[in-house]
Amino acid sequence: MDYKAQLLQRIENRSARVGIIGLGYVGLPLAVEFAKAGFKVLGFDVSKGRVAQVNRGESYIGDVKTEHLAEVVKSGHFEATDDFARLTDSDAVSICVPTPLRKTRDPDVSYIISATEQVRKYLHKGVLIVLESTTYPGTTDELMQPALAETGLKVGEDYFLAFSPERVDPGNPRFQTKNTPKVVGGTTPACLEVAGALYRTTIDQVVPVSSTRAAEMVKILENTFRAINIGLVNELAIICDKLKIDVWEVIEAASTKPFGYMPFYPGPGLGGHCIPIDPHYLAWKLKSVNYNARFIELASEINTAMPNYVVQKVTDALNSVERSVRGSNVLVLGAAYKKDISDVRESPALDVIKLLQERGANVAYSDPYVPDLHEEGIDLASVPWEGRLAEYDCVVIVTDHRAFDFSRVAQEARLIVDTRNATRGHAGLNVVRL
Repeated sequence: MDYKAQLLQRIENRSARVGIIGLGYVGLPLAVEFAKAGFKVLGFDVSKGRVAQVNRGESYIGDVKTEHLAEVVKSGHFEATDDFARLTDSDAVSICVPTPLRKTRDPDVSYIISATEQVRKYLHKGVLIVLESTTYPGTTDELMQPALAETGLKVGEDYFLAFSPERVDPGNPRFQTKNTPKVVGGTTPACLEVAGALYRTTIDQVVPVSSTRAAEMVKILENTFRAINIGLVNELAIICDKLKIDVWEVIEAASTKPFGYMPFYPGPGLGGHCIPIDPHYLAWKLKSVNYNARFIELASEINTAMPNYVVQKVTDALNSVERSVRGSNVLVLGAAYKKDISDVRESPALDVIKLLQERGANVAYSDPYVPDLHEEGIDLASVPWEGRLAEYDCVVIVTDHRAFDFSRVAQEARLIVDTRNATRGHAGLNVVRL
């Protein structure tokens, strides 16, 4: 039987059933887009709470509006389950599970391995499997394909295997799943053809590449580029500070060059699910071929040290008004890793809070998007800031949320350490910037 032709036909007429493993920041938006395109979608997640929320039509992801989720659930195009035996009902399966780092900075691919085992257990002829989780080049053909080959089915004929890196940017008002170009690499030409056909039904632009390894490397390149350039500008901030130069003025002037320059901005460190993590996947992989990724290691060293640099700026600022860190009341504005979202994954604000607490400061934080923090030993609830800034010896700005009126912050706070240049343009000798 020609399983490729059969699956292509089912994709074209929307009779193909799509399974999404992992209903987080990547999986849930993708599932909703496939459902809106007319497919019957079954979402898989180990969290019974998430499964129940999805089936009630309640979104827990900021980029997915509850009304949009409720609409596709009510229409019968989307449901969720924790029963992986139902993978036998799927014609295409997208794996969107986390890929964190271990404490040793080695890749933790246990979620991919677990998902692959579930797929292997229920693998059947005529199904497309796509890995979307960010990982090191070679994961699809070195880890997934051998496991699936144990079933006796032949890739490219009996089933199809591809890699397509997620490109989710939480809170981005312009680019979401549908209008962000989708890179796709197949294990075989037939795998690429089938995977490309599936995504073209839902994504505005599909970008085919020659292999799964190339597709895996694309995502690593994108985030390594950002990590290294952020590391560069963070070091530039330290250099400018030592030379008594305003780094923000330098960046603003350099940004007027219409060619050969792209602005990056310093901050308290790296956060999120990609930039602090993905480059380490490549660095780890390269050790297997006896190569040291020096740019990646150096950028990581600089970016990882930024929370300590911020805390040193707080210490110096308090010393300038004859206060010690120990016993001082410090308010951190912002907890999420970027503005106007609730995502605290790898947020440098967490490191800043912990470091201040270790030095004896009485730390509070304010973030309307993050009502409470129970991360890495931190147990705090967000506090209101309006009309309360006089209670604090120092305010540390670690995000540029639109929820904060920074002109008022500059007027009301006694002392400000500004890591995001949020108060730029507002008068005040009490503002200390990176």
